[in-house]
Amino acid sequence: MRYACRSVRHVYQIRLDDHLFHVLFPPSTSAECCPTCSASCSRKHCAICKCPRDVHDVTHKESVNVHDRLGLNKEGEEEHQHRHQHQQQQHPQLPASSSRVMPLNKGARPTSSDVYSWIPAGLTPDQIDDFMTSWPKDKVPKRNSQGDRWREHQLAFQLPRQDLALAYCRYVEPQNHTSYQDFVAARNDIALDIAYVKETSTRAQKCYGCEGNIPAGTFGVMAPKFGENVAWHPACFQCTTCAELLVDLTYCVHEEQLYCERHYAEQLKPRCSACDELIFSGEYTKAMSKDWHLGHFSCWQCDESLTGQRYVLRDEHPYCVKCYETVFANNCDDCNRVIGIDSKDLSYKDRHWHEACFLCNKCRLSLVDKQFGSKADKIFCGPCYDSMYATRCDGCGEIFRAGTKKMEYKSRQWHEKCFSCFVCKTPIGTKSFIPREQDIYCSGCYEEKFATRCVKCTKIITTGGVTYKNDPWHRECFTCTHCDKSLAGQRFTSKDEKPYCAECFGELFAKRCTACTKPITGIGGTRFISFEDRHWHNDCFQCASCNVTLVGKGFITDGADILCPECAKQRVL
Repeated sequence: MRYACRSVRHVYQIRLDDHLFHVLFPPSTSAECCPTCSASCSRKHCAICKCPRDVHDVTHKESVNVHDRLGLNKEGEEEHQHRHQHQQQQHPQLPASSSRVMPLNKGARPTSSDVYSWIPAGLTPDQIDDFMTSWPKDKVPKRNSQGDRWREHQLAFQLPRQDLALAYCRYVEPQNHTSYQDFVAARNDIALDIAYVKETSTRAQKCYGCEGNIPAGTFGVMAPKFGENVAWHPACFQCTTCAELLVDLTYCVHEEQLYCERHYAEQLKPRCSACDELIFSGEYTKAMSKDWHLGHFSCWQCDESLTGQRYVLRDEHPYCVKCYETVFANNCDDCNRVIGIDSKDLSYKDRHWHEACFLCNKCRLSLVDKQFGSKADKIFCGPCYDSMYATRCDGCGEIFRAGTKKMEYKSRQWHEKCFSCFVCKTPIGTKSFIPREQDIYCSGCYEEKFATRCVKCTKIITTGGVTYKNDPWHRECFTCTHCDKSLAGQRFTSKDEKPYCAECFGELFAKRCTACTKPITGIGGTRFISFEDRHWHNDCFQCASCNVTLVGKGFITDGADILCPECAKQRVL
């Protein structure tokens, strides 16, 4: 358990108490990342879990002090400090170095060194917090923070130990030790350095990285190997290749570009993709667009060398033929043998066959490049499938052959050409249709055959119709029989089953009032009075002399006039 990677440890840690967790995961003191690894292992990944070495705790026991990482002894560090004395003389407020972390005395007031695991050279204690705000929050190296873990990872990545000292190399041949030492010496003298931070003067400077302005009074990163007048925004001081911030401001210069030490070295030397060491011998392997020591280009599964051997790429990892077939190859559904890399793998619905085994289950004819059907986990050629399982068209009664397009609607099914309008026989395909009883119709034929028609013009009513005596009418067709005035929404009556507006009905058919001579239509509930062959509106039935209403009263006729009893007496007297 102690060899487990941090992702596995994290899963257990959130489920176990601290004591049990440390019992199950004691710290590893081995230089190996897993029980199967040895001191001569060339892997960058664990043979058990396949995780990179840098997620196993063993790679995080290294020093996080950049001076120690670069191999600067006390004399070397003093030389590095002396190199910045000239800068301090010009900027007395700048400390010579602040990458050392000093222990905190008990009872002492916390300092910036206690808050951050790294502090850049060139800043006063009052400027440190201001500078840290100019970095991305997830990269600020506060102790026990995400930025602190990022820094630890980048120290191991950007400053790989095997690039810094021969003592950490396992695959540099003795005859190439001199070349290695010359490379390190030339790099340290010409390219490698540690930058410092400086507050800009009263005028803005141009950033060498983004070519934007560094405002006056803000912080700029100065790289002595580029000259005293060259500066970067803190967030722009990053490797040209990996675009990561340069850890602890440690940089290399090559052709006037910034690089981390890892990618600087790769500008000059190939790097083995297996052991991560630079290659100084003249002979090495190039495969998968990468470089490898001879013998290090090996199977991802069994670690056997693939140099001069056939291999298969899977998820960007190489496998020998044996491991690939063991881990990834499918078994044939017919003969149950492995489908090797030299055989064509034919598949259908998560099932696989050798090309020679892809046969009809009944007649055993090859189905390669032919139509076939599947039923109950068995495959059949077209004729065999049709004879055994094919359904029939509800239109023509013929079977649906394998691969034939089928149209389905409410448990019924047709050939594409048989799915047609009952009237015009035109194939409907994916167009809209209207079902009626057992038949289907295109919209045109359905309207022609079944749509509601106006009783006057006989045309189809699509919207806004009117119903009168159970007969449909267009609104514009529902008019007065006499004057053609629209009756929709108006008062009307009928005569001999024909509609008339009130005016036309009164003029043509209604009785007339003896008093006012206007038609008595009765529309709207109008009452009228009839006497012998004469008729009056209720309001017109009045005494001819005094105009008093005679409705409900006695009256006397005098020729064409009607009189109340009193006026009749006076007229007689």
